[in-house]
Amino acid sequence: MLSVAIIGCGYWGPNLLRNLWSLGGCKVTAACDKDQERLSHMAQLYSGLHTTSDSDEILHDDSVDAVVIATPVFTHRDLGTSFLNAGKHVFVEKPLADSVAAGRDLVAAAKANDRQLMVGHTFVYSSPVRRIKEIINSGEIGDVLYISTRRLNLGLFQPDINVMWDLAPHDLSIILYLLGTSPVSVSCTGADHFGRTIEDVTDLTLMFPDNVFVNVQSSWLDPRKTREMTIVGTKKMIWYDDTEPLEKIRIYDKRVEVPPHYDTYAEFQFSYHYGDVSIPYIKQVEPLKVETQHFIDCIENDIDCLSSGEEGLKVVEILEKANESLQSGASVTL
Repeated sequence: MLSVAIIGCGYWGPNLLRNLWSLGGCKVTAACDKDQERLSHMAQLYSGLHTTSDSDEILHDDSVDAVVIATPVFTHRDLGTSFLNAGKHVFVEKPLADSVAAGRDLVAAAKANDRQLMVGHTFVYSSPVRRIKEIINSGEIGDVLYISTRRLNLGLFQPDINVMWDLAPHDLSIILYLLGTSPVSVSCTGADHFGRTIEDVTDLTLMFPDNVFVNVQSSWLDPRKTREMTIVGTKKMIWYDDTEPLEKIRIYDKRVEVPPHYDTYAEFQFSYHYGDVSIPYIKQVEPLKVETQHFIDCIENDIDCLSSGEEGLKVVEILEKANESLQSGASVTL
């Protein structure tokens, strides 16, 4: 049975610990955090869990097979590469790293040591997103024309990264998964409203091959938690709302139709098709449970992770180019 350790027990680490603890193919043996109060709380919840404030203790523990890193993004390269070089498999929360250079170091360390490197792109393991992928691949909505996403809420303000780096990785990982390709250019605007030089609102525009247009809106300054995505195809449209408890996906039989023949501009008239709305049944399974089980399965069966280090690096490349655009005010080619 695989022995797994958790590094970071603040906001997200406990959720990962809870799901790993419930799996049959591994045993969470240790948890690490600088906050002793958090460690004490984890020890109370999970009997027999060893706690430590020193990550080197886990680094040098040969009985630990894999580590899950849920610490601030600027720590990911140093922590991740040290554990990979020590021969341990690594799961790291999104985003993979705070720069392309740091992400490449992590990917290189995983390859050099023949270890799994997986990134916490949770939503590619969610039932609604996987169902949307099936719908797109089936051809039901036709060719994708554009995707629009809104991920908004009031806070949580991060001290070291802007709202795009905090929230957009979720949407970017979903979009890359759905489209199966990478963007060719990126443009980003944003604003810092509190003098921290950290943008709290951003608007990201991506152009993909075949003229597919994508817009990603992120905000820490919205009164209402919003998790919406619209996917417009040539035949139908999909609306996905992750805040809905049950009916997360709606498929609209709506489209814009172009007249097949016309002689003059005056004869050119769009027509609009309005059909039914369907709501697919989706079996609800906690994405984190699917994600953590996938990590264990990839280690045991030596298979590539769906959200591998390479996939995580694609997201970081987009974020870094978007930052360039944010500073320059110009579109950037990828």
